Amino acid sequence: MVIVSREPDGRWYVTFAVDTDEPEHAPATGRTVGVDLGVKDFAVLSTGEKIPNAGHLDRKARNLARYQRQMARKQRGSANRRKAKAKVARAHRKVRHARQDFLHRTSTGLVRNNDLVAVEDLAVRNMVRNRKLAKAISDCGWSEFRRQLEYKAERAGKIVVVVDRWYPSSKTCSNCGHLLKNLKLSVRHWTCPDCGTRHDRDHNAAKNILAAGRAVAGWKPGDACGAGVSRGELARAQSAMKQETQPVKVGFPRL
Repeated sequence: MVIVSREPDGRWYVTFAVDTDEPEHAPATGRTVGVDLGVKDFAVLSTGEKIPNAGHLDRKARNLARYQRQMARKQRGSANRRKAKAKVARAHRKVRHARQDFLHRTSTGLVRNNDLVAVEDLAVRNMVRNRKLAKAISDCGWSEFRRQLEYKAERAGKIVVVVDRWYPSSKTCSNCGHLLKNLKLSVRHWTCPDCGTRHDRDHNAAKNILAAGRAVAGWKPGDACGAGVSRGELARAQSAMKQETQPVKVGFPRL
């Protein structure tokens, strides 16, 4: 099957659909990772690595606004307005392609280097109702990132586990399991009142997401190396999650 399409900026694309054999599963790496998604840092991993947010739309916002003002001044139906409209469409296309490239590189790296990837189930539709953060949240592309993780994990024979959105990953101490009653969004670091461990909010959340994902997937601490997760952490993660929530398991790793 062949599909011919044209974008608003005038570019033509030809897409071919062909039948191929199932790809071979990627070799097992023995590693697992928890991913905490955010706005300032696109992702913070349980290993401590931080993937900064590229802010594709924000970097092009000034040029895009100027192109839109120029288009608004042109007479409707005129050739100049069509040219200005194409310029706006090209700017949007560059932002969209840059975002897609970033998401593909990030998701491919996580699937290639880990046997299990645990992510949090985010209610993006509800989060964009915040007028102050709606633009930044939409620019992140979290839903598309999760979709890419799932289909790439299926091809590679890996596992993606989606942790319940109500699991208090940020407020739970990943060292002793103490649960804070309140934790404001502005607080980026906090100290556990029980064990005295100093936590980076996002890194702590990523470690708890990993523990919850491993517990739901039925993995024991000795099944894979990587970020340390004790048996007590797995028990706390299992009890803290809603029991009716079903994890998303995509493929199975070759052990």
